[in-house]
Amino acid sequence: MESNLYDFVPILMQVAFSVVFVFGTILASNYLGPKHRSSKKNQNFECGIDSIGDARTPFAVKYFLVAILFVLFDIEIIFMYPWAVNFKTIGLAGLLKMGGFIALLLVGYLYIVKRKALEWEK
Repeated sequence: MESNLYDFVPILMQVAFSVVFVFGTILASNYLGPKHRSSKKNQNFECGIDSIGDARTPFAVKYFLVAILFVLFDIEIIFMYPWAVNFKTIGLAGLLKMGGFIALLLVGYLYIVKRKALEWEK
């Protein structure tokens, strides 16, 4: 399996375009958006509803667990994308390695299901 840095140019271009798009959109909305400042608009709110109580109230740890699991399983896509781009060049050996990787992820997923980490109500 041979690869050089030119193989990763499409990935770098995609990352560069996405970063430019995100920051360009934020900057454009900041400069072009309406600016009507008032005390009512500076108040905290959530989902359009006035906030009630203290913002520092504790909430379930399961929320964080689900968020971390989402990030972990979302990051696997980062490993699969270069594999998919170079699938023809790496051939059967790459397919077997990716199969092992997916099998490890499946074991982790089955462990999560067995521990009932994704069930909200007990």
